Parts: sequence; C-alpha cells; structure tokens
Amino acid sequence: MTRKTDQSTDSRLRLNLRQLEVFVATAREGSTRAAATRVARSQSAASASLAELEAVLGVNLFDRVGRRLLLNENGHALRAKAAALLEQAADMQSLFANAHPAPLRMAASFTIGEYLLPDLVASWKDAHPDSQVRLQIGNTTQAIEAVAGFDVDLGFIEGSQTHPELSTQRWLSDEMVIVSSPTHPLAGQVAGLRQLRAADWVLRERGSGTREAADRWLLEHLGRLNVGFELGSTEAIKQFVARGVGLGCVSRYAVAEALEQGWLVELRTRLPKALRHLAIVTHRDKHLGRSALAFIEHCMRASL
Repeated sequence: MTRKTDQSTDSRLRLNLRQLEVFVATAREGSTRAAATRVARSQSAASASLAELEAVLGVNLFDRVGRRLLLNENGHALRAKAAALLEQAADMQSLFANAHPAPLRMAASFTIGEYLLPDLVASWKDAHPDSQVRLQIGNTTQAIEAVAGFDVDLGFIEGSQTHPELSTQRWLSDEMVIVSSPTHPLAGQVAGLRQLRAADWVLRERGSGTREAADRWLLEHLGRLNVGFELGSTEAIKQFVARGVGLGCVSRYAVAEALEQGWLVELRTRLPKALRHLAIVTHRDKHLGRSALAFIEHCMRASL
C-alpha cells in the first residue's frame, strides 16, 4: 500500500513548471525552435522538456504537420490549465520579492487603444507609479486572439465578436457617426438615403469592430455602399476623409477632437442613431493577478 502511494506521488511530481512553460510557448509559437527563444532555452532543451511532459502524461499534445506543431485535442485540454498555473506560479514567485509587480498586459482595438485608454493608463500610472503596462493595439479580431492565446491579461473590444473561451464584461456605450470634409458636397445639408448610396466611402478593414458596426448600421438602411478605401486605422480614415475623398463612419470618440477643431464635420442624415457597446474580455481559465483586477475596476469606475 505504501509503495503504491510513493509511486503515485513520484509520478505526480515529475510534471514540473518548466515543462509547462515550454508547452505553452510551443502552443503559441507552433515550433520548439520559436518556443525556445521565448523561454530563453536551447531548442534541444525545449524539445526534451516537451517530450518529458508528453511521457509523464502518457499522451501526445501536438500533431506534427511538417515542421509545425499543432495542438491536438489533448493539447487544447491542457493549455488553459497550464497557462493559469504558470500565472499563479509567477504571482507566488513575486509575492515576497522587492521587484516591480508583473507587467499589466493588454490588447485593445484601435478606437479604444488610441482614444480611450491613454487617459485611463495615465491616471492608473499616477496612482501606481511602479506598474508596468504593455499595450498591443490592433483590430477587434486581433485583440480577441491575443486574449484567447494567453498573450495578454485583458482585451478591450468594440465589436460583437465572441469566443467560446472568453468572458465578456460590458463597459462603455459608443455612437457611430458619419463624417466628411467641410468642403464635401453633402456637408451642411441633410443627406438623403439616395445620396448616401451614391457617395464614396472610406471604411476600416474587415475584422475591425468599427467596420462591423458600420456595415451593420449602413447596409441595413442603404442596402449597398461604394467603398473606395479600406484602411487599417481610424487615424488614416480621418486624414483621407479630411481630403475630401469620401465619407467616413467611425466612433464618436475617435473624431471628437477633429469635430471640435472643425477639420471634419458630422454629416446630418435621416438614419437612426447607431449605438454599440464596448467591452472588456478575459479568458475564462486565466488567473488574473491583482494588477489586472484592479485595472478592470479602475476602468469601470471611469465609466460611471
């Protein structure tokens, strides 16, 4: 009886954090070579750690496709738990250390990252001067993928896109507006549906929450759009629209300053208002540290 217990304990302890660290890095990067760079080990050491983990668990965690390692069903089942355990271990390691707290890692859509988070991060830093903040800015799809892949702690999105492994918390309300150059033929008048259909448009790329909201609002009422430009940032849209090449449809947050300064104007139309919700997303299986939880609370207070 004692021998069986000792064997069980010995087997359990053969699974270690280094193996899990290599596994999670390989899941992110798709190869042990890239994973080794991420965790500062040699490729041979990373490969050995991964092999040891699979031997301990008695299953393969990846399908080998050419030189790529793709998570299989077993790997997907382990990934969330392994990432959560590594986060807890990092918190434990820094519990009694004098080092700075772990960086707050976030991903945000362009509208939120460029127009809403700067003030929030600045006020956060005033209250937490030792806090390090790493912010990735992309479109909503990219922000969701970063959270789902455990690359960041928090995601800030503006679209209605979802992911089965993420939890969504409603944050702020936003309004979509149509803007033009002050010299555009439709500026200064109430634009009818026929005029809007005939106009050229400058919109965000597909995968963007702003594009999703624009399509949902405009196509429902106009049926079709003449999209002359698809651009990868809202700032680019503003500059193109200011030069009179077409109409833009963006967040009111993104053009508030430009409207106030007068180099863009809000187009009056007969369309109903287009409201949407901005959200904070987290991974269901991710252990959030104290900084991440406190920053969420900081953002929620700012929305009141």
